[in-house]
Amino acid sequence: MAIGYLGLGSNVGDRRAQLQAAVDALPAHGVRVLASSSTYDTDPVGEILDQPEFLNAALRIEAALGPDALLDACKAVERDLGRSAGGPRHGPRPIDVDVLLLGDLQYATDRLTLPHEQVHTRRFVLIPLLELDFALTTPAGTRLADALAVLPVDEDVRRAGPPLAVPEATG
Repeated sequence: MAIGYLGLGSNVGDRRAQLQAAVDALPAHGVRVLASSSTYDTDPVGEILDQPEFLNAALRIEAALGPDALLDACKAVERDLGRSAGGPRHGPRPIDVDVLLLGDLQYATDRLTLPHEQVHTRRFVLIPLLELDFALTTPAGTRLADALAVLPVDEDVRRAGPPLAVPEATG
């Protein structure tokens, strides 16, 4: 079993309910959710800035899945929660489930890069991750707290609410 971290985001509909639905759906796909960060309101970043703000959170997870199978599980949760394939890059979406880190794995394919390409360049990713583990590092040894410290404060990330409810462990 590997410990990993997922990033959640939503800016369409009931954003907190969408994030909670993703947490609730992950166990059926072989992903045990161990902990959730608080939720954070964040400004859109990327290619489309004229859209509603996002609600983001990070999850600490445990799974016996390899990186591609974990990505498949995340995509299945997105589909189950109403996210359709395609659409504009960085556009509005009801749910986004990103694989950020998976143990100490460095991995790169056309579909997935681990650690996630933006794990150390986006405040809306780093702040929830560091809430879960302030000592977190990338497989290459980069301290994520150090990465956050050097980022410009050009993304507004505001604590919006408590952590999402984590399903009780079974078995």
